[in-house]
Amino acid sequence: MKLSRLLLATALLAAGCAEPAGPSAPSPSFAPDDIVLQVRVTGGFVPVESLVTSFPVLTVYGDGRAITIGPIPAVYPGPALPNVQVQRVGADGVAKLTDLAVDAGVGQEQDFGMPAVADAPSTEITVRTNAGLQRTTVEALGAGGTEMLTDAQRAARGRMQQLVDALTDLPGTLKTKDQPQPYEPKQLAVVAGPWIATSDPVLKDPPAVAWPGPALPGAPVGDLPDVHCVTSEPGQTTAILAAARSANARTPWTSDGTSWSVAFRPLLPHESSCADLG
Repeated sequence: MKLSRLLLATALLAAGCAEPAGPSAPSPSFAPDDIVLQVRVTGGFVPVESLVTSFPVLTVYGDGRAITIGPIPAVYPGPALPNVQVQRVGADGVAKLTDLAVDAGVGQEQDFGMPAVADAPSTEITVRTNAGLQRTTVEALGAGGTEMLTDAQRAARGRMQQLVDALTDLPGTLKTKDQPQPYEPKQLAVVAGPWIATSDPVLKDPPAVAWPGPALPGAPVGDLPDVHCVTSEPGQTTAILAAARSANARTPWTSDGTSWSVAFRPLLPHESSCADLG
């Protein structure tokens, strides 16, 4: 029997004569804000602020929430806010997704080889089992360059690619009709750097917008040059979101007479500050 099914069965037995859960009820085996499953793509040749603001491809919580990045318009400049979505997958969905990760060998020692690809990102998959959080990282997954790898290495990479494909197609994997809804974060991490006017005569800079949140730019982020981060308080988040929805990624935000370029990173339920990012 799969591990996650055993966890669910144990919890149901412990419930005794309690009212049975409905088909979309969360699994009682996990705390609501426990990360049960997560897929992240990190690193690679990206702007330095992206190392801080990158958002997980998928995060599944113990109460059945699945938080993902939705489609992003192919326009320049892009929207100021990432298209973060949330949907409910229920206890059965949580169990199936964790089963898929365990069956694919997440957390087990595997040889994925190293493809002949430069500056490719890494894919990190995390699943919660009775032994705690188990994690597997695959370099350059899906980026090609595997011709010199062994058959066993290519097979191991193929299993992880199939897993990621399944986890990023929740409607197909779970046969669910639940539609994703916009995710409304309680807090935002705001990554700020100096705003630089465009030198392209064809492009026009967007109008400046007064910054409605905490003082910019915030605290320095590690050893990254000109990258700072500050976290909104719950009472500030609504005003920031309202202003950002009518802005774009090139909008200059003015704070104390200075213009800043801002990237927004909605905080997930288990996150509380800039220190949780990266």
